[in-house]
Amino acid sequence: MKKFLRYLGLGLLSTFLTATPGLGAERLSFSYPPFGEFYLSVDSLETFAKVGKIDQDFSFYASRATPQQLAQLRDLLQQRFNVTPTLVSQVTYSPIGEEVVQQLGELLLTESRQNGFYAIRSSLILAAADPEGLTLINLLRKFPSNTVRVNFTQGLRIVDDLSQLLKKRDEVVASLQKEAIAEAANSKIDFSQQPDLRSPGKFRWQKKSFELNDISRSRRLPVDIYLPEAASQSTKELSSPPFPLIVISHGVASDRSSFVYLAQHLASYGFAVAVLEHPGSNAERFQQYFAGLAGPPDPAEFINRPLDIKYLLDELQRLEKSDPILQGKLNFQQVGAIGQSLGGYTVLALAGANINFEELRQNCNPNYSSFNLSLLLQCEANKLPLRNYELKDDRIKVIMAINPIDSLVLGEGGVSQIKIPVMLVAGSQDIFAPPVSEQIRPFTWLSDSNKYLALIENATHFSAIGETTSGNDVLPVPSALLGPDRAPVYSYLNALSVAFLETHLLNHPEYRSYLQPSYATFISKEPLNLSILQSLSADQFNQIWNGSTAQSAKPSNLQPTPNHP
Repeated sequence: MKKFLRYLGLGLLSTFLTATPGLGAERLSFSYPPFGEFYLSVDSLETFAKVGKIDQDFSFYASRATPQQLAQLRDLLQQRFNVTPTLVSQVTYSPIGEEVVQQLGELLLTESRQNGFYAIRSSLILAAADPEGLTLINLLRKFPSNTVRVNFTQGLRIVDDLSQLLKKRDEVVASLQKEAIAEAANSKIDFSQQPDLRSPGKFRWQKKSFELNDISRSRRLPVDIYLPEAASQSTKELSSPPFPLIVISHGVASDRSSFVYLAQHLASYGFAVAVLEHPGSNAERFQQYFAGLAGPPDPAEFINRPLDIKYLLDELQRLEKSDPILQGKLNFQQVGAIGQSLGGYTVLALAGANINFEELRQNCNPNYSSFNLSLLLQCEANKLPLRNYELKDDRIKVIMAINPIDSLVLGEGGVSQIKIPVMLVAGSQDIFAPPVSEQIRPFTWLSDSNKYLALIENATHFSAIGETTSGNDVLPVPSALLGPDRAPVYSYLNALSVAFLETHLLNHPEYRSYLQPSYATFISKEPLNLSILQSLSADQFNQIWNGSTAQSAKPSNLQPTPNHP
């Protein structure tokens, strides 16, 4: 455990450096009572970053790290972040950005021991504008203080809390994997003799693009329709016109190209797929925002996104009667929805989960702190006018939510209202929508018996997102956060979506076996091992969560809210 904490301590130092700008900082100061104050010069760090030399000043710290940790630190120090000063300015002046910088300012103090909020923000912008770009060393060089004082006691407390939270997360994931493996061992199905749902189906398809205009909300909605072609008489297919309709909702700063792979795969199995863009939170809007041409995304996106899909279904019902290509092709009695991240919230809301204003009012306040980054976004919904928003759409019969955010904005009161089949997909290494808070525990809140949790070990928040063809990669995501090669995750989602939709939307029971833990075991590929669970009660979850760490006397802030681990 001590080695782990030392490793995290070095990681915390790296995080401090990542977030610490510099206009004139010459040293870092660590106050660690009762041992006094320690210093580390920026010159020493720069020498280590450029030539790998550990001088006398840095040796005190380097001797307490492993060679691997030092190599990782040097890589971080050398990393140049390709962001513009406008982008940095827009983000750090946004409500969410200000909250993040304010919390960092509690750890990174000025020389006079004041919150480093303004110093951090200004030096981030200055470093991004410098010809050398936004590097960690350059951040320190732009910090408007001779000394950057690190609140080391608070930092160690954060490291300790984070290490325990990660340990608990890993225990939960390991326990669920063990249960799934035990269930899979009882299966007698030989999936090698069954059709491979990871492979394309037999339908050919065509793509048709629209731009819908909801005048009442000033929303232009680009939409791509992937439409199966009618099967020939010699082809024995389970589906024929009118085709069941699936809607796909992207996440923040994404677009309709992010799930082309999934849309095409479903179309090859006889599903009509409509992939839309949400104009208030798509890649184009974020490009405008980062360029200073538009304001930050509005909290009303929590309302507008479900309404976008309602409007899309309304318009497709109208067009299906007049458009020659769509006429007679769409079955509005068989509609499903798939969403990722904020799109996951979107489809949960459409399925009947109401915004939980009581949860938001209770837990979103200026003093809350959390290792759940999605709460910064979820708490934006707290700014909405308090009313009962009608977001449910009864046309939608099943949903699949990938890395959804829901623990506060919907909460147990919202998620438990869903009465249709649901599949939740979680990645064990998702730091933006942490799996325990946002998918595993909410899975216990679902009341319909037809529910599934697909847990992908080592998958991140980005593992399900396809390689975009639009060039709209607007968020500068470091490669380390993308996770392992994403191809296996694409194959999992292709197969599971077909099995889930065939079983619960089209009522084809022969596909139900693909939703069993044994199928997940069959198609798993390391390091992205797949597990499927069909049941997990709140009591079982609490037992796992409080299991081997129940004796730990750690503070309650391990949980972002009293009800959310």
